[in-house]
Amino acid sequence: MKPEKKYPSEVYLNGKWLKPDEAFVSVFDRAFMFGDGIYEVTPFYKGKAFKLKEHLKRLQYCLDEIQVSFDAFALEELMYEALDRAILNEDDAAVYIQVSRGVAARSHFVPEKIETTVLLYAFPVTLEGFEKKTWEVIATEDKRWHRCDIKSTALLANVMANEEAIAAGFAENLLVRKGYFTEGSHSSLFFVKYGVVHTHPEGHKILSGVTRAEIVNICADLNIKVVEKAVHIDELVEVDEIFVTGTTTQIIPVSSITHKNKKVYTARKDSITRKLQKVFIERTRS
Repeated sequence: MKPEKKYPSEVYLNGKWLKPDEAFVSVFDRAFMFGDGIYEVTPFYKGKAFKLKEHLKRLQYCLDEIQVSFDAFALEELMYEALDRAILNEDDAAVYIQVSRGVAARSHFVPEKIETTVLLYAFPVTLEGFEKKTWEVIATEDKRWHRCDIKSTALLANVMANEEAIAAGFAENLLVRKGYFTEGSHSSLFFVKYGVVHTHPEGHKILSGVTRAEIVNICADLNIKVVEKAVHIDELVEVDEIFVTGTTTQIIPVSSITHKNKKVYTARKDSITRKLQKVFIERTRS
């Protein structure tokens, strides 16, 4: 059974704080028409942001890549206001931001001089207890476009991949492009082979995960070698541990992978994953 998702009590939309049933955008908003917008999610641990600058930097990068002129860092104060208004400034929560190119008559070319549409709100999220979870996952073909580094609102391929996993009783769908793992439908992906952590290199084929980057930093601090190189599905016989990461996922070990109705991986160890979880908890809760 899928968990129920509740609407926030209040949202910020284009300069106003509104109840969700009072917040509307035009049918000609380009995010609605084309998925022509960028989104970002930032975690707050007991009211304290984790890697806020990095999340806003990623938002700015994506806006720049699609040539939307907007200052992402101008939203920082509004993010804290959203927490206050939702009475979440001492709780675990996250802030969702969406910036659309704006409203214009429908055309594939980009219109000039239109105002961006900005949506922002805070919502409660459970960030404790992730270290007690394990995920059984599936692996399928990566059908996404070739700019996965852009955190676009056009997420149909991700939605289809995740729905395929959930409908079949799995927690996530790991995506494979020409035999090589890229990432999950909504998570970054790591493998441990002979004590070395492997992850797909930065670039257009994966989203630049903020949590992913922090895991690489933690590995460096723990003297755990990291190799940024794609892992082929045939290499799973050499893999001892797999874990996924994300803003609200944090760090969750993968217990098994099913590919084409056949189990192709079963976890053998979890020692490195547990070390990383321990340090991550210390950093987010300190």
